Amino acid sequence: MITEVEEYWENRYQEKDTGWDMGMVSPPLKTYFDQLKNKNLKILIPGAGNSYEAEYLYRKGFKNIYVVDIAKSPLNYFLNRNPDFPRAQLIHDNFFNIEGDFDLILEQTFFCAINPTQRNQYALKAISLLKKKAKLVGVLFSFPLTEKGPPFGGSKEEYLEYFEPIFNIKTFEKCYNSHPKRQGKELFINMINKSKT
Repeated sequence: MITEVEEYWENRYQEKDTGWDMGMVSPPLKTYFDQLKNKNLKILIPGAGNSYEAEYLYRKGFKNIYVVDIAKSPLNYFLNRNPDFPRAQLIHDNFFNIEGDFDLILEQTFFCAINPTQRNQYALKAISLLKKKAKLVGVLFSFPLTEKGPPFGGSKEEYLEYFEPIFNIKTFEKCYNSHPKRQGKELFINMINKSKT
């Protein structure tokens, strides 16, 4: 049975109400990807949407990528663009239902899309899915949090309350290479799981 949250996001994609979608890989993430050497990394992309990040990585030879979205339409759009992508690695489900052990979780507009009351739950779920010393890397929006959303904003100070207790923070800084639409509104994060020691 379709949930209210799934229906909401499915409608957004059907109506092309996707103002956050840049139509390309996020520039800060592309810079990070271009430094990755290990193409065997097991990567999870939650709330992936049209997932240009997965497409970019897949075309660079990363084959162990798992793309998750609660809406079916963006997964279908992704498959249309990447027909040889393994269907078993396209997961139509809620991120909070996912199980597994990953080397890397990529964050790109999912955290800002969930209800802000779920942010601590997100941090704990991410930790539960990451192997020892594995990473959560991506971008978070940095603009005032309002009741209206998604996307929902927030601040570095707020975000650190969720992440600092359970991650070793390697990078948590303003992006220098955001897409023009997002200049001054993004924080780049690179955090290492410290809970499984």
